[in-house]
Amino acid sequence: MKKLIKKHLQGKKILFLFLLTNLVYVYMLFISIPKVMSYSQGMDILDMRPIGYATFLVEMLFDNLGEQGRAAYLWSQIPIDMIYPLLFGICYCLLLAFLFKQLNKLNKPIFYLAYIPLLAGLFDYLENIGIIIMLRNYPPVSSSLVKTTSTFTLLKSGLTTIYFVILTITLIVFVFTFLMKKLDSNKNT
Repeated sequence: MKKLIKKHLQGKKILFLFLLTNLVYVYMLFISIPKVMSYSQGMDILDMRPIGYATFLVEMLFDNLGEQGRAAYLWSQIPIDMIYPLLFGICYCLLLAFLFKQLNKLNKPIFYLAYIPLLAGLFDYLENIGIIIMLRNYPPVSSSLVKTTSTFTLLKSGLTTIYFVILTITLIVFVFTFLMKKLDSNKNT
């Protein structure tokens, strides 16, 4: 896996993936999620509940959505959210690995932090599968499936948060290192 990642650490490729990933994200934020939420009577959809949810919330949300809203969730939001986790995982894995390469840390154990977005993407897929099953079987709502899916949501959200903290710290170190090298080169000329 590490060899495959190293093979794709090209700035233009990562920039393209970054733009594509965020284009899909913007589509979800401004089109597919609002479409579903237009039926929800102000309730956040399950994907947008980073601290998880209980069975009564799922039942209330699915009731509020009604048949049309549940169909919009299943056929408008979920399909695009089956593309996003792959893009997110690959893009942000490569971005962090690229920064590690620039900092000469690619062959250090810190490199393995670049796997975090891939894990977050995996949990996003598992969350989506749980939501699909719940939507297709509604009613009823299985409490055990809600707990499992909510756990996947928590893991996705937690890993995503951890990743962005690591990315922010890495960017700060990268900028600081770049500026220090620039200062040193100016002193030597």
